[in-house]
Amino acid sequence: MPANDTAVSPALVQQQRALRDARDDRLFGWLLKGCALLVLAALLGAAGATLWGGRDAFGTFGWHFLTSADWDPGNDRYGALVPVYGTLATSFIALLIAVPVSFGIALYLSEVAPPWLRTPVASAIELLAGIPSIIYGMWGLFIFAPFFAEHVKPWLTNYLGDKPDDGKLSWVAEHVPFVGKLFGSDYPFGASVLTAGIVLAVMIIPFISSVMREVFQTVPTRLKESAYALGSSTWEVSWDIVLPYTRSAVIGGIFLGLGRALGETMAVTFVLGNAMQLSPSLLDPGASIASTIANQFSEAAGLQKSSLMALAFLLFVVTFIVLLIARLMLRRLARKEGR
Repeated sequence: MPANDTAVSPALVQQQRALRDARDDRLFGWLLKGCALLVLAALLGAAGATLWGGRDAFGTFGWHFLTSADWDPGNDRYGALVPVYGTLATSFIALLIAVPVSFGIALYLSEVAPPWLRTPVASAIELLAGIPSIIYGMWGLFIFAPFFAEHVKPWLTNYLGDKPDDGKLSWVAEHVPFVGKLFGSDYPFGASVLTAGIVLAVMIIPFISSVMREVFQTVPTRLKESAYALGSSTWEVSWDIVLPYTRSAVIGGIFLGLGRALGETMAVTFVLGNAMQLSPSLLDPGASIASTIANQFSEAAGLQKSSLMALAFLLFVVTFIVLLIARLMLRRLARKEGR
C-alpha cells in the first residue's frame, strides 16, 4: 500500500496543478475581459452622458441645431454650425501643415541626418510632445498672434484677400474669388481660425513625426540598400520603398495627430478669438466645440447648458467618425497589400 500511494501521488499532484492552472487562466481571462469591457463601458458612458445631457437642446431645436449658426443665450437660441465648422477648419489646417513637415522631420532623422545629430533632435521632438497644451496657447497668444497680425496677416490680406488696405484687388483675389474670401478680413488682431490652425500644427507635429520616425526605422536595411545599389536617390528610396512599406502605420500616426487636434481645448481657446460668428475668411475669429464648452460651461444653465452638452456629444461623434475612417482606410490598404 505505501508503494501504491507513492506511485499515485505524483499523478494526483500533477492533476491538481493542472486544475489550479486552468482556474488561474480563467481568472486571468476574466480579469482581462473586465479591463476591456471597462474601457468600452467608459466610452459608452461618456457618449450616453453627453447625449442625455443634450436631450433638451436636441428636443427643442431638432436637426436645426446642426445647421444653425445662431448662438444667442439672451433669447435661448443655439446652433452648432459655428463650433463644428471651427473645429473642422482648424484641424484641417493643422493637418495640412503638420503632415508634410512631420514627414520631412522623420525622413531626415531616419535617412539623412548624421548619427551624432539624430538622438538630440529626436529627444527634442519627444520633449515638445510632452509640453502641456496651455504652454502652446500662451505662446500663441503673446508671441505668435501679435507677430502674425503685424507681419503675416497684412501680406495675406493685400495679396490674396478681397479686402486689401489700398482698395485694389490683387490678381489672385480678382480671378480666384474663393481665395479672396478665404483671406479677406477687416479684423485687426491676430486671433483667427488660421492662427489656431498653425498653433495646432505646431502641437501635433511632434506626435506625427515621432510615429513616422519609429516606423521608418522598421524598414529592412536590405530593401533600402538594394534600391541604392540600383542607382536610386534618397528621395526615390523614401518615396518608393520606405513610404509604401510603412503606409498603414503612417496613416495611423496622422489620424492620431488629427484626433489630438480635434479635441484640443486650451491652446485653441487662447488664439481662436472665440467669436460665435460664421465667416468664410480664415483670418477672422471663430469658435470650436472645445473652446465654446471651456468658455461658457461654468456659467451655463438650462437650455444653454444642454446645448453645450449637445456640442460635447457632437465632438464625440466627429472624433468617432474620424477614427472610423482611419480604420476603414487601413483595412482597405491591408486588403490591397494582400494581408
